[in-house]
Amino acid sequence: MSRAFVKEDDAGEPPLIPPRAALPPGTPNYMTPRGLALLKDELAELEAERTQAEANRDDEANRTRQLTILNGRRSALNERIASAKVVEPQEQPPEEVRFGATVTLRTLKGGKPGTERTFTIVGVDEASVADGLIAFVAPIARSVAGARLGQRVTLRLGRTQEEVEVTAISYAQSIL
Repeated sequence: MSRAFVKEDDAGEPPLIPPRAALPPGTPNYMTPRGLALLKDELAELEAERTQAEANRDDEANRTRQLTILNGRRSALNERIASAKVVEPQEQPPEEVRFGATVTLRTLKGGKPGTERTFTIVGVDEASVADGLIAFVAPIARSVAGARLGQRVTLRLGRTQEEVEVTAISYAQSIL
């Protein structure tokens, strides 16, 4: 009989543990206080999941695999929490775009002139483009870092280039 049709236990294959958001080598792990709180909440949820998996004795092979994945995720998460450098947005210079800033840009040339976009610069684990939270290592965040209100900045967005003006900078008390 061909081995192609024989069901084999895949316990011999190492489980895949999803990586955390990329942080370039040598780059500090900056995050907002909210970002650190989110990681600690994630760790608590992971611990609850792990406790539940440990209690499940129905399928030992699956239990072992699940615990390996959970332990790997927990280890990566603990590394991120340990390396966190919390930056308090309110302590940033209010007239300059820095970590934690909510920035509004208006397109002057290229793209669609007059278009405005607003985003907040956060840590890599907090980033969510859909929520307007951009990682500080993202090209758009790097392009506007250090800019002041009214300053013009050139953005390279893929193949296009835009000239934008910084129309607002704020450091909100809490992000989202």
